[in-house]
Amino acid sequence: MNSPKRVAILISGGGSNMVSLVESMTGDHPARPCLVLSNDANAGGLKKAAAAGVPTAVVDHRPFKGDRAAFEAELVKPILDAGADIVCLAGFMRVLTGGFVSQFQGRMLNIHPSLLPKYKGLNTHARALEAGDAEHGCTVHEVTPALDDGPILGQARIPVLADDTPDTLAARVLGYEHRLYPAVLRRFAMGDKTPVLLG
Repeated sequence: MNSPKRVAILISGGGSNMVSLVESMTGDHPARPCLVLSNDANAGGLKKAAAAGVPTAVVDHRPFKGDRAAFEAELVKPILDAGADIVCLAGFMRVLTGGFVSQFQGRMLNIHPSLLPKYKGLNTHARALEAGDAEHGCTVHEVTPALDDGPILGQARIPVLADDTPDTLAARVLGYEHRLYPAVLRRFAMGDKTPVLLG
C-alpha cells in the first residue's frame, strides 16, 4: 500500500471546512493532514487544528503591505517544510498569484460557495438570490492562476427556497461543503479526478 498523501490546509478564519477535512482523514483514507496554515494568528481554526493534533503555522500577510510575491515567498516555506503533496484552500481569504499556484499546479484544491462557473468571487449567496436562481450550491475545483477557475472536481446542488436569505442559504450550503470537500479529497488523493456530485 502506498503511504498516505500529505495534505496542507490553508485557512483564514474558523476553519469549519478544515475540520471536516481533518476529521475525514482517518482509517483507510489515502491522505493525512500534515499542516494547517493561516495568514491570521487569531484564526479560530488554528486552535481546532492544534486540538486535533495537526501542526499549525502562521504567516501574517499584513507586514508585507501588499507585496504579494514577498508574502507568498514566506507562505510557501512551511508548506514545503511539511512535505505537502496536496494543498487544500479552505476559507483562505487571500488571492494567490500565478507564481504561487504554479508551484502546486495539479495538486491544489479549493472549495467555493457557488455552482461554478457562476458567481466567482464574493457575496455568492446574495448574487444567486438576486438572479432568481432556482438552485445554488458549492464547488470543489483545482486551483489555477485565474480566480475560482480550474477543472471542477465536485459540486453539491440545493434548491433555493422562497424565503431564503443570504444567511439561510449560506448555512445550508455550508452543510454540503462539509460533505463534498472530504469526498473530493479522498478521490483526488487516490488519483481519481472523476467529479463528485451531491444533491
